[in-house]
Amino acid sequence: MFKVRDIMEHSGEIYPEVRVEEIFAEICKENSIWVIDEKSLGVEVSRVFRAASMRKLRLFPQSIRLIEHYINVPKCIISNGQRVFSELELRFLGLYDYFDFVIFSSDVGYKKPDLRLFMAALKRMGLEFEPKCVMSIGDSYENEIIPARKLGMRSMHIEEAWKQLGLTD
Repeated sequence: MFKVRDIMEHSGEIYPEVRVEEIFAEICKENSIWVIDEKSLGVEVSRVFRAASMRKLRLFPQSIRLIEHYINVPKCIISNGQRVFSELELRFLGLYDYFDFVIFSSDVGYKKPDLRLFMAALKRMGLEFEPKCVMSIGDSYENEIIPARKLGMRSMHIEEAWKQLGLTD
């Protein structure tokens, strides 16, 4: 925890992010008594660490129906998750292939609500000059709704989207 805090405090970012596998790799290297492949071990330790919470991981059926309703519309995910385990979770849940791409905050060193993540998504979609053509749907006003609106995107809370399509149970 101290390592994470130290890296975040010295990153220079307003909304700093770390790569958890690098933290675990450093801990493994510092504490090993023989030569190890700390990079691979850091990845595996990260996944084991995360596996403890996998039993609580579940899909919201309304979200699947929402995604499938817009199956032919370009879609992306901007995630404050760690790629090292979040990508595997998206694949395990069968969600990854519904999206054209995923941007993980751990890959770039900063997290939502940093506007750069949203701008990167707009650019990859070829819509950086037409943000009003994009609908951002999220579950956090601070991290997703407000930043998207600041860039001129339309945005709504996930529960609003479910209601608009009559998906609430």
